[in-house]
Amino acid sequence: MKKGNLEYVTNGLIKENPVLRLVLGTCPTLAVTTAAINGIGMGISATVVLICSNLVISLLRNVIPDKVRIPAFITIIAGFVSVVQMLVKAFLPSIDKALGIYLPLIVVNCIILARAEMFASKNPVLPSVLDGLGMGLGFTATLTLMGAIREILGAGTLFSLPVTANFISPMIIFLLPPGGFFVFGMLVAASNALAKRSGKKPVEHLGCESCPSRAACAEYSQDGVKEENGDE
Repeated sequence: MKKGNLEYVTNGLIKENPVLRLVLGTCPTLAVTTAAINGIGMGISATVVLICSNLVISLLRNVIPDKVRIPAFITIIAGFVSVVQMLVKAFLPSIDKALGIYLPLIVVNCIILARAEMFASKNPVLPSVLDGLGMGLGFTATLTLMGAIREILGAGTLFSLPVTANFISPMIIFLLPPGGFFVFGMLVAASNALAKRSGKKPVEHLGCESCPSRAACAEYSQDGVKEENGDE
C-alpha cells in the first residue's frame, strides 16, 4: 500500500479517531461497551457499513444532486445497515440481542454520515474506501478497549472468561452509565495527552518581517507606510 493510501487508514486510528479525537458516535459507544464482545460486534458492523456506503457514495458523487445529497446518503446507508442487521440476526443472534436498537441506529450514526458528507462525496473510490476502513477500525478499537476495561472492572471477566476473580471484586458501577462516562473521559484525556505529546509545536509568529510573502502583502505595505510616516 502506498504511503498516501496508508495515511487514509491510520488517520482514523490515531490522528482523527472518530470517538476519542472527533468525539462522534458517543451514544452507541457508551451504551454497548459493557462487554468487549459487544464493542467488536458494533465496531465491525459499523465498519462494514462505512466501507460499503463510502464506496457507493464516491461512485455516485457526480450523479447525486446537491440539494438531496443528505437524503440520498441516508438511503444508501440504510440499505447497507439493513443487510448487516439481517446477517447479524441470522448468524450472531446473541450479538444482535446485546446490541439491540443500536444496531439499526447505525443508519443515523454521525460518524458514517460525516464521512459520507465530508470525504466520500468529494474523493475518488479508493481513498473513500480506505477512509471508511480507517474510521471503522478506529471505532472498533476504541469500543473494544472501552468494553474490555468496563467488563474487567465491572464483571471481573474478559470475553466472558474470569480474569480478576482472585485479585479484586467486580465493581458493578463500571457496567452502569456513570462508569461508562468515567472510562470514556479517561480514554479521551489519554488520547489528547498522547496527541499533544507527539504533535509538533506550533510555529511562533514573529511578525511581518518573518513572512516570505511580505512584499506582496497590503497589510505589510500599510505598516511600512505608517512606520515611514512615523519616522518622518
